Amino acid sequence: MIKLNKMKKLNLLLACFICASVIQAQKTYIHCGNLLDCKGNSAMKEMTIVIEADSILGVQKGYHEGENNEEIIDLKDHTLMPGFMDMHVHLEGELSPSRYVERFRISDADVALRATQYCRRTLMAGFTSVRDLGGSGVNVSLRNSINKGFIPGPRIYTAEKSIATTGGHADPTNGMREELRGDPGPLEGVINGPEDARKAVRQRYKNGADCIKITSTGGVLSVAKDGKGAQFTEEEIKAVVSAANDYGFVTAAHAHGAEGMKRAVLGGIHSIEHGTMMTEEIRKLMVENGTYLVPTISAGKYTMQKAMEDENYFPAIIRPKVLEMGGKIQESFGKAYKAGVKIAFGTDCGVSPHGDNGKEFEYMVEAGMPAYEAIKSATVGASDLLRVSDQFGTVEVGKKADLVAVKGNPLEDITLLQNIHFVMKGGKVYKNE
Repeated sequence: MIKLNKMKKLNLLLACFICASVIQAQKTYIHCGNLLDCKGNSAMKEMTIVIEADSILGVQKGYHEGENNEEIIDLKDHTLMPGFMDMHVHLEGELSPSRYVERFRISDADVALRATQYCRRTLMAGFTSVRDLGGSGVNVSLRNSINKGFIPGPRIYTAEKSIATTGGHADPTNGMREELRGDPGPLEGVINGPEDARKAVRQRYKNGADCIKITSTGGVLSVAKDGKGAQFTEEEIKAVVSAANDYGFVTAAHAHGAEGMKRAVLGGIHSIEHGTMMTEEIRKLMVENGTYLVPTISAGKYTMQKAMEDENYFPAIIRPKVLEMGGKIQESFGKAYKAGVKIAFGTDCGVSPHGDNGKEFEYMVEAGMPAYEAIKSATVGASDLLRVSDQFGTVEVGKKADLVAVKGNPLEDITLLQNIHFVMKGGKVYKNE
């Protein structure tokens, strides 16, 4: 048996005391005037949230303090909510008149360095998690850099490269000279037929993707004439979904036109992005199948604004598509919500400016969605779509400490969510005004 002299015993006890003090000091107490925990339908007043490490340890009525000089964050004149989740962003870039030329001029390093500011803006806007639905693959590196603490930003669930058909929206060679087009295939995210579809999904897995996106119709901003026609067969979509399910991937389908949207829903896609020309038949199918709509009203409004301000902002082949479809997304969303379609918040930021994500809340409320339901679409709905409800989406014990706050009450003025005062992600404070 080892014998310790008195001095060694004292030193050991002191070391234990210091260690215990350090552990206790990890707790943070947040005093909030209002709490929207997203579990109920009303605000709770004068609440304390206890944080330990990266998780929520307690949710208590009244203002409480610890017993060991724990940090206290005073948000008594603020409303505290779960961190917001945007289910449709493109962090690698941002829309501009030079966008279509820059893809021939800038390198992946340029893309990555620019994207660091987009990541920071998104986090400072209160969005602690995002689903990046397609880029070049730099988005995978962005996710990894944020996870390792190299740069500030939201948690990223990335589709890596969107999957398209030849000539379809997200075919990376659209608009190029003939000698530059080549014949991209599943490696580049371009498919023709079910076997290609399976290979493209497996390639996304190999490249480090977290989810899968297809472009089941034409796109407004692609350098191609068609903006709404169906571009995938139902068999191809079913092959994508089947392969994605093998890897546990959630799937999303960019869809403006009705036929491509219908094929995506029948093919088992988990969410429809945009939903511009959604019909009553498709709304019923989505309710029956539990398919989410991710509206992206922000993108429609922003592109319409730019097209009307400057007739040369977009290439000539794109401007008519913007003018036809940009203004229809908000109305389509309102009908889908009233029909009972499940809604997950999404903006398409990268089309609209990064950091302006909060404007989507205002547009959703304008279309008839109650303020608390809009907030829940960015918390409860988004976490359910991503299958991470065990970690995020509500303020309750055991969930990750992703929290945001605004001064005042957003249930009375939804525009307050465009000016976030406090951001915590994983127990770390990134913004406290």
